[in-house]
Amino acid sequence: MIQPNQWRALALGTFLCALASCGASDASPKEDAQRPPNIVFFMADDLGYGEVGAYGQELIPTPNIDSLARDGMLFTNHYSGSPVCAPSRCVLLTGLHTGHSEVRNNWENGGWGQDQSEGQWPLAPNTQTLARVLQAKGYATGGVGKWGLGGPGTTGAPENQGFDHFSGYLCQRIAHNHYPTHLWRDGERVELEGNEWVDSHQKLKEPLDTEDEYWERYNGATYAHDVMLADAVSFVREHKDEPFFLYYASPIPHASLQAPPEDLDAFPREWDQEHYLGNKGYLPHPRPRAAYAAMVAHLDREVGSVLATLDELGLRDNTIVVFTSDNGPTFNGGTDSTFFNSAAGMRGLKCSVYEGGLKVPTLVRWPEHVTAGSSSDLPSAFQDWMPTLLEIAQVPSPTGLDGISLLPTLEGAGEQAKHESLYFEYGGQQALRAGRWKAVRRKLRKDNLVTELYDLEADPKESKDLADQEPEVLARMVGLLNSSRSPSTIFPLPGIDPQAKKK
Repeated sequence: MIQPNQWRALALGTFLCALASCGASDASPKEDAQRPPNIVFFMADDLGYGEVGAYGQELIPTPNIDSLARDGMLFTNHYSGSPVCAPSRCVLLTGLHTGHSEVRNNWENGGWGQDQSEGQWPLAPNTQTLARVLQAKGYATGGVGKWGLGGPGTTGAPENQGFDHFSGYLCQRIAHNHYPTHLWRDGERVELEGNEWVDSHQKLKEPLDTEDEYWERYNGATYAHDVMLADAVSFVREHKDEPFFLYYASPIPHASLQAPPEDLDAFPREWDQEHYLGNKGYLPHPRPRAAYAAMVAHLDREVGSVLATLDELGLRDNTIVVFTSDNGPTFNGGTDSTFFNSAAGMRGLKCSVYEGGLKVPTLVRWPEHVTAGSSSDLPSAFQDWMPTLLEIAQVPSPTGLDGISLLPTLEGAGEQAKHESLYFEYGGQQALRAGRWKAVRRKLRKDNLVTELYDLEADPKESKDLADQEPEVLARMVGLLNSSRSPSTIFPLPGIDPQAKKK
């Protein structure tokens, strides 16, 4: 049983100890030149393109994430796998875009009640995940955070998809509460003492009298992220003498808005003139803007703690670190994407196939391979990480992937292959980028296959539909939309696939 606040204290102590050791890696054994590089892949949840300092954020400090831009490469045209959670994670871990991937939408195995079944649509047995391929080649594989690709005991659970170790949330719905009653660790349920079950979708008719009443009603004793951070750091320490892959899929800043109350005071009270009462879903909060900023800042500290641990153990030079987000910023739960300029002026937010829902901050650090302070405008997406990281690990990629290796871009050497197009679909929407052009279809049904066309170079905000002015370009884009996908009986696309009942 995990005791209240023990993990928070452990995580903080680990972070401070590691910080004190920064720069002391000369005392550590030098890495074997023949050892494949370690891989640390951070993925935030609903973090917008404009919510990182390196991408222009001015209100929320993200010094540790920004350090990856200073010491590595910043991508300006990188896309997630989907504008929502589960399919984006599927694309990342399988190298198949949503026209070919098994999971193309969120799908729930249960409801919001305390005793409902957990999990989303499970990956099929023996899916060739990034973790499974690396595991087969001798990598220690660890996952921490939010999974979303199969509930407890299913074929999609992480221990059945190539992960030697996993700690965190298996179910995306449970992850709507950052003080949950339990997490999962290697297939076993771990109770978090001091946390009580709370329905994560509530509404208040009027504000509570004091802030303490909010903490008593909606917070618990153990912040899940401190548990998961401590576990991630432990995984790195335990496997420092062998190649490892750490997939750190933090569930923040996804709503509900919840952060330790002491973290809120880093941000001005003047930001929040009204309490959020839960009218746009998720839990109420007295200081919603401060809470959101505190969550992003907490995420940044998580990144800093893992980076400092790598430094302490002398692993910095032989570890590639990637940081990104699963989709664009959200619009509900008391969040304020306008206030924070979360989408950096782009059109659309989470759930949208416009740029704001798909384009994500992406940073890569790999000393002596990636030039410090460099950037790339190469159009790329989540399906590219599997072939990229496998090539870096000197492991052959499975056949039939939709991604291409980004290694020539990262190292600045050799000829970089380029996508003819990048394809996306989600919930009655399609999008495709080919060079400067972007095609968008929304609200698809059999009698409505209207395609919008945008010139991203001239119109990055997707404000002027050129479908009527560019018929030849439109015809080419429609052809690519149609040829970029295979039918799905599990997640049929309205107006295109036969409507098959989900199992």
